Amino acid sequence: MKKDYKWEFDYFIEEIDVGQRIDKFLVDKLKNYTRSAIQREIKSGNILVNDSRVKPNYTLTYKDIIKGFIPAKEEVTILAEKMDIKVMYEDDHIAVINKDANLVVHPSPNNYSGTLVNGLLYHYQDNLSTCAGKLRPGIVHRLDKDTTGLIIIAKNNLAHERLAEMMLNYEVTRKYHAIVYGNFTDEEGRIDQPIGRHPTDRTTMTVRYDNSREALTSYKVLKQYEGFSYIELTLHTGRTHQLRVHMKHIGHPILGDLVYGPKKQAFSKTGQLLHAKILEFNHPITNEAMQFDCPLPSYFARTIDNIKKHNN
Repeated sequence: MKKDYKWEFDYFIEEIDVGQRIDKFLVDKLKNYTRSAIQREIKSGNILVNDSRVKPNYTLTYKDIIKGFIPAKEEVTILAEKMDIKVMYEDDHIAVINKDANLVVHPSPNNYSGTLVNGLLYHYQDNLSTCAGKLRPGIVHRLDKDTTGLIIIAKNNLAHERLAEMMLNYEVTRKYHAIVYGNFTDEEGRIDQPIGRHPTDRTTMTVRYDNSREALTSYKVLKQYEGFSYIELTLHTGRTHQLRVHMKHIGHPILGDLVYGPKKQAFSKTGQLLHAKILEFNHPITNEAMQFDCPLPSYFARTIDNIKKHNN
């Protein structure tokens, strides 16, 4: 480490990021840098993987930690912020939280406040795992900003490591409820389509057959209305935006999804109708079978009422 440099960022490589080149990964994360600029920083030793120098074509592996240096400036501090956190379960090792809509899970460069992590730091102080780096204490997996529902928090590193391994091995059952556009012919189905970064819009994902990773989602239709369906989605793999991308791909985008759905939304004031409802897993320390079923946000029922009124 150069004496006049300090950390600017660190990234913990999750399953969804494995196999990418480090320069390609960072150009998606660091919007103010070109790929050639990132390659220069890697070559100069200002960006390290697991505290070691690598080449710009280094292939990321699970649990890698990427750290970057910049000219010395004030160290970023993630502040604890008082926040209403809905705790559905907790013990000495884990907590299960019901995340609200419009809440980002963890800080990122240029966005260091107002996230779930800020609230967790206030609620749990130092009783959070550190495996995923200073920007993501306690965070084992993520939900999108506008997705509500269940998320597991690790209070110590042993619990975090075991949970991460369980996620990697698909030993955590994750079921979501959603309201989507259109009606289905089949009551159940599987979407087995690979997902990768969009070739031109690098902030989004898409179904593609090169530079992609396998992705599997299953769905079950719970109720159908004219023009809309209420469904259950099971996440078999954990790709970025997987459910939203897969539903768009089969012609049933999630209601309220302004990225993967129509720009002009029906019932636009409802928000995104995607809720992480069910979690099933064995406790990472005690191996006890854990099951959680999170109530739907009230706006799901209001939206269904609006759909019924619209159809009458």
